[in-house]
Amino acid sequence: MKLSVKSDYATRAVLALARRAPSGVPIPVETLADDQHIPPSYLVQILLELKAQQIVRSHRGKDGGYQLARPPAEITLGDIVRCVHGHAFDTPAIADPHCPPELRGAWQRIQRAVNDQLDAINFQQLAESGLEKDRMYYI
Repeated sequence: MKLSVKSDYATRAVLALARRAPSGVPIPVETLADDQHIPPSYLVQILLELKAQQIVRSHRGKDGGYQLARPPAEITLGDIVRCVHGHAFDTPAIADPHCPPELRGAWQRIQRAVNDQLDAINFQQLAESGLEKDRMYYI
């Protein structure tokens, strides 16, 4: 399984929005793009996909931008990967009637395991993990 740059950018953007969620202030695309080192025009495309899946919402106007549409604890890595790619793990063998059933079953178990792991990690956990790291003191 290999994820695309698009999924990396989408997860970076959602994590940045999760970190700023407590403020309740929308983040302009330009700020988000600069902070996360994502090309702004590509980020807009990604944000539109995330908006269509009700992961983010946009606000117009001078103080407009994007923010999460749900609390960070309700958004998982799986939500983002599936929004961008459809399935996190997919192979034509799963739907191929000529694929041996034991092999098809193995691919299905892998698909479930990948989805379970992606759904076990939410953006509240990730945001808090980053805060803990920032608070650590190094000697």
